[in-house]
Amino acid sequence: MKIYCVGGAVRDELLGLPVKDRDYVVVGATPEEMVKLGYKPVGRDFPVFLHPTTHEEYALARTERKTARGYHGFEFHTAPDVTLEQDLTRRDLTINAIARDADGRIIDPFKGAADLEAGVLRHVSPAFAEDPVRILRVARFAARFGFRIARETLSLMRTMAENGEADALVAERVWQELARGLMERKPSRMFEVLRECRTLARVMPEVDALWESGTGAAALHALDAAAAAGASLAARLAALARALDPLAVESLANRLRMPADCRDLALLAARHANLIADAAELDAESVLELFNAVDVWRRPERFTDLVAAALAGEPDAAPAHARLERALAAAASVKAGEIARESKDAVAIRGNVGAARLEAIRRALRGSE
Repeated sequence: MKIYCVGGAVRDELLGLPVKDRDYVVVGATPEEMVKLGYKPVGRDFPVFLHPTTHEEYALARTERKTARGYHGFEFHTAPDVTLEQDLTRRDLTINAIARDADGRIIDPFKGAADLEAGVLRHVSPAFAEDPVRILRVARFAARFGFRIARETLSLMRTMAENGEADALVAERVWQELARGLMERKPSRMFEVLRECRTLARVMPEVDALWESGTGAAALHALDAAAAAGASLAARLAALARALDPLAVESLANRLRMPADCRDLALLAARHANLIADAAELDAESVLELFNAVDVWRRPERFTDLVAAALAGEPDAAPAHARLERALAAAASVKAGEIARESKDAVAIRGNVGAARLEAIRRALRGSE
């Protein structure tokens, strides 16, 4: 039995990056032997085990065969005679098909280390085309590392899209990969790659349509600006989605089954981003109307993300941001509870609280002019 560290951990070590998780491949063992050694079986589709003390994942070396379209259409085979190279052959990219043995020796049958040095994303074998998720992964790695995609790999990705492989992707897996890509250093690169290989129109047609209206480049600029500012996932998506029609955002969110916080912020950005961008010119009544529309009273932290998304990449966002901050601080200082106790009914409460907030905003904005 031999054990090898494989995949992302070896890749990141060679790049000099911190390693978060390590995965291992076990060659020459059976499931029974692993259990006897104290490993805990956890794999449903193929034998994967947790180390008894470190709880890191150890998978038996395996091969796989395509049996149907989509992400789940695979049949796996594990046996003690499956070699390390056979296991590495099934991996997506050469940079992820590098192994390190217990003595620290690198096993690199597909020259992944050379591709790391050259900054190239290249598929390992024609089997790449059997899994459409790999298109999304390549786009995500391009956003993470800034690597170029090998010409033959990009061509293969286009062929997969044209053959309808991307249509078999399940919504949850698409969102999972997109969400991870949005959190990379330069998320715009993910969308550029997906457009290059003609997959964006398959998985996010609403976003792909931005290029037809001439707003695609601006949307990606806003996204990268939000990423550079360290924005949350929801705020990054909202920075991109602010260029969309609200109905397009609803369609996209429903199809990809986005989490509620991401969907809601994206919708608010699509509806109110232009108003927020013009906040430096808004009067008190318009500012209060905006605050009410986005429910700033109960969700102030969401409003912070909304403003960040709406102003990301704008050349002179400081005046709008400062004006909204002053107005919100003034409105929030109104003692709504005291006003409610002095009011007769719910209608009076809403009216009196609203009037007090409006007057507070007016004073704050007059004082800043």
